[in-house]
Amino acid sequence: MNKKVIENAVCTVCGCCCDHLEVVVQGSRIVNVRNACAMSSSKLLGYMNERIMQPMMRGKRGLSGCTYERAVNATAKILTKSKSPLLYGWSLTSCEAVEVGVELAEEVGGFIDNTTSTCHGPTILGVHEIGESSCTLGEVRHRADLVVYWGSNPVHAHPLHISRYAVTCKGRFRPSRAERKLVVLDVRRTDTAKMADVFIQVRPNEDYELMCALTAAVRGDEIEVEEVAGVPTERIEELAELMINCEFGVLFFGLGLTMSSGKNRNIEAALLLVRELNSKTKFVIMPMRGHFNVNGANNVMTWLTGYPYAVDFTQGYPRYNPGETSAVDLLARNECDSALIVASDPVSNFPRQAAANLASIPLVTIDPHITPTTLCSDVVLPSAHVGVEVGGTVYRMDGVVLETRPLVKPPRGIKSDVEILRSILRRVKSLRRAGS
Repeated sequence: MNKKVIENAVCTVCGCCCDHLEVVVQGSRIVNVRNACAMSSSKLLGYMNERIMQPMMRGKRGLSGCTYERAVNATAKILTKSKSPLLYGWSLTSCEAVEVGVELAEEVGGFIDNTTSTCHGPTILGVHEIGESSCTLGEVRHRADLVVYWGSNPVHAHPLHISRYAVTCKGRFRPSRAERKLVVLDVRRTDTAKMADVFIQVRPNEDYELMCALTAAVRGDEIEVEEVAGVPTERIEELAELMINCEFGVLFFGLGLTMSSGKNRNIEAALLLVRELNSKTKFVIMPMRGHFNVNGANNVMTWLTGYPYAVDFTQGYPRYNPGETSAVDLLARNECDSALIVASDPVSNFPRQAAANLASIPLVTIDPHITPTTLCSDVVLPSAHVGVEVGGTVYRMDGVVLETRPLVKPPRGIKSDVEILRSILRRVKSLRRAGS
């Protein structure tokens, strides 16, 4: 059987969305992947592992197979009867699916939230307050001579970020590693820190204090203490000088900053630091987004509702109050009476009480694979992999829009997220018309 090579395929694992993959397809299977990191290779070569091959519904003897039509009907009935349904996930699917999801949430008068609320939600809250100076990863690749990672370990979380976009890549104006400096700030010496020219170890939960001290040093103010967050004042002043004297600097930050004490205040401090630096040089800031289309989920929800996540349609119009209308908080307070989970596995990563409450209400999951969430579900609808079996639009972490292509055909009879959600939406509208 002849092999074919698909060039410039888009990876759908992390927020880097690397678009230089070469995928070797033989018949209907992926047999090799080139230019990919270990996470990408594992997903593409193992995309058929633990697949759900038919819709399922829970009966007296547990989950058993059924048709899409029965599963869609059951889902529509659950959502229609519900007074406060939750629609959660959306970061591992396409923008087109998110668009349908928002319409469905409005139709049923529920809550719609994406995984941002458990990772970079504080980032968005910080940007609401301060604004941000940003750019594309291409500009970082070609222009940056100073790269700072704060609370992020891309060697493990975004394996090709350093080599493709930031430090060891060959840029137009920065052709070698020797022309760039890498600074890492973290609570421990990570594998990324081992590559750094400068590593600064921060005392846990004191990032905010260090960020404020660094901003003061950049401004030229005197720091009147010997150390801040475990970092000697001299080192803070040296780092400030390094930042001021660069030609193009970038601050990448991860969950070490968003999920430690301070949360959105940490991000506000980082944004203010970059604003201060821009009065002296050129500096940008960018969050290290995790899921491949979490940025797309934020963008689509913002276009359609005005808000990027944790949107509440229970009053008939969109409202936004993170901490109240976000998924974990709603479930922890047991305020949802049903849930539709799309391309996510909250049962395995939500806090215990939130996960327990989720499993106790009527639960529907749309996902390609068996997960703890599908095993707890009342209805399971298998879907095709976005970027592997079906195409779709995604947003890279820097906001660049990419179009994924199908590399192989999905298993026979398996539908895409968009097809499934449209079927559910049509059925919900039909039931609402019949009941009115």
